[in-house]
Amino acid sequence: MAVGDAVLGLPSHLRGRLASALDAGMVSADSSAVSLGSTLGLQEGVDDVLADIASLDGMGVSGRAAAAWIRSVGQASTRLRAPELVWSGPQVPGVHARRTDRVFDEAIQSAERSLWVCTYAYFDGPQVFASLAERMDAVPDLDVALLLNIQRQRADTTAADALIRRFADQFWCKDWPGTRRPTVYFDPRSLEPEQSAVLHAKALVADSETTFITSANLTDAALNRNIELGVLLRDRTLALRTESHFRGLIERKLLSPLPSG
Repeated sequence: MAVGDAVLGLPSHLRGRLASALDAGMVSADSSAVSLGSTLGLQEGVDDVLADIASLDGMGVSGRAAAAWIRSVGQASTRLRAPELVWSGPQVPGVHARRTDRVFDEAIQSAERSLWVCTYAYFDGPQVFASLAERMDAVPDLDVALLLNIQRQRADTTAADALIRRFADQFWCKDWPGTRRPTVYFDPRSLEPEQSAVLHAKALVADSETTFITSANLTDAALNRNIELGVLLRDRTLALRTESHFRGLIERKLLSPLPSG
C-alpha cells in the first residue's frame, strides 16, 4: 500500500476525527496502536493508519501539517468522476452504454498492481478466466485475489472438507488456465448443512482506483446476452474501502483460502 492509503480508506468521519486529533496533538507518530484506536473508535486497520502517520512524520509532515494533508487529500478523493452505467444484453438505439464484457476486460488488462474479482458463479473457466490469467502471466507483480462461491447442492450431505477438495481439484486442474495462480477465497457458510448464506457479490477492484459493481456473474450469458446492469466508478476512496472490506472478511476468517494443491 502507498503512503496514505490506510488513512484514505477510512470513512470520512474517521478521517475528520484523525485530522482533529492531529491538530490537537492527541495523536502523533509516537502514539501506540491502542491509543490511536481508542481516539478514533477504530478496531481494525489501526496499525496501517499508524504506519501512515509515521511515514508522513518521516517526510516532515506532522501535527497540523499532517491534518491539513489529510483534509486536502480527502476532499480531492471525494470529487467523483461521473459513474458509468454498464449493461449486458440488447442495446438501445440512441442511448450510450458501456458493455459488461468490455469493461471487465479493460479493467483487467489495465491493472498493474492489484485486482480483486468477486463472483457468485462462473461457467467455462478456461474461457472466462483467460484474460485474467494472461494478465497475471504478463505482469509478474500483479497481485490477484479471486473470491468465489462453493455451492452445496440441495440434499447433498457430503462433508464440507470433501466439497472444498472437489472444488479445488476442479478449479486448479480444469478451470484455471494460467501458469501463475491467484489467491482464491470462499465463504465457508455456503457449505453448512443448512447453507445459512452464500457469497453473492459481483464486483471487481483494479489497482485500488477503479471499482466495477455489477449484477453479472462470470458467464458468457451474463457478460453478453442477459439484461444485466452495473456501475463503473473511478474513485480511490471507494476502491480502498471496498478492498478494506474484503481484507477485513479475510482477516476475521469469514472468507477462507482455497487449497492450492
